Amino acid sequence: MWIVSLGILVNQVGNFLPVFIVLYLTARGYSAGAAGLVLGVSGLGKVLGNAVGGTLADRIGRRWTIVLSAVTTAVLTAVVPYLAALPVIIVVVGLIGVTSQIYRPAAAAVLIDAVSSNQERLAAFGVFRFAMNVGSALGGVIGGVLAATSYVELFLGNAVACLLFGVVMALLLRDGPRSAGEREDAETKADRAAGDRQALADRALVRFLVMILVAEFVYIQSSVALPLHVDAVGLSERDFGLLIGLNGLLVLALELPITGWVSRYRLEYVLAFGNLVIGVGLALTGFMDSMLMLAGTVVLWSLGEMISTSVSQAYLGSMAPPHLVGRYQGLYGVAYTIGTGAGPLIGGALYAFSPWGLWTLVGLAGLLAAQLCLPRRGAAPAAPAVKEADS
Repeated sequence: MWIVSLGILVNQVGNFLPVFIVLYLTARGYSAGAAGLVLGVSGLGKVLGNAVGGTLADRIGRRWTIVLSAVTTAVLTAVVPYLAALPVIIVVVGLIGVTSQIYRPAAAAVLIDAVSSNQERLAAFGVFRFAMNVGSALGGVIGGVLAATSYVELFLGNAVACLLFGVVMALLLRDGPRSAGEREDAETKADRAAGDRQALADRALVRFLVMILVAEFVYIQSSVALPLHVDAVGLSERDFGLLIGLNGLLVLALELPITGWVSRYRLEYVLAFGNLVIGVGLALTGFMDSMLMLAGTVVLWSLGEMISTSVSQAYLGSMAPPHLVGRYQGLYGVAYTIGTGAGPLIGGALYAFSPWGLWTLVGLAGLLAAQLCLPRRGAAPAAPAVKEADS
């Protein structure tokens, strides 16, 4: 857990390309439409990368999947500032979208392999998320400084961070026994051959993936509909930055203790409550017209984020058969990426047509995401994390 969290901290500190690629392209003289096209292709690549990463994590092991992702991303990112033709940039950035996501299912699978109880999984994903958030915060500051100096230095710095991530994983990480292919029996290998088909036959997993897609559509409106509303009520970009900064500060300060607190409850109900709070918090945004009132909604949906985000992957880990942990996490990444990719398109279009229509949809989608978390009738809910850990 600590090795992977250290690696993700390093990786996120230098993860500049997704944040600055649009500014880089417009500074090069490309249109906003061209920059949007590059960003869209990158998003499609991320969907594919999660699916590929889940399969590779189960086939070649967690360690080498992460190393492969880090090294290929480093090489591709290093060449971006030297590309001139837009079609070549589109292809390379699209490939970076794929390779930069391959490690994610493998990293999550490492955490699941390393622990045996829901309580430990929650703690592991809490630390992992904390490292990712700290790295992203530092990376935004460092990236801004580098971009003001040279975009070449920016992307080369990104490449160095990716390469260092790969080196740390190659030298320090070892695959656990549950991911060692040579220890599989014939039946497990036959199951592995079924691959994603077997995973998608799990109705509980499909229900979970639909929940993730809906929940991410709701949450991403904090980056789409919220700034549009801030502008509509006469507040400034600075005010929006302060609101997002409040969210980041709350997550860094409170997510770990909140994750520990919710571990005593049934995970299905924790997820349902978290999604409900996010949906209600963001839906209430449409009623607010001052910084103080908007800050109150930010606190509310940030609380829901802290309750549900680490729990979702930990809960998914309890659902997955040992030989399909990577695939389950990969499908989670696919649903997550589709939700965050489609959310801005749908949210922006609907807001332009009817802001209240969007806020209503956000509230209803939050309710749907919460309902999808609840156990189906006749299905026994998962045991509380503490009880499992104590047994």
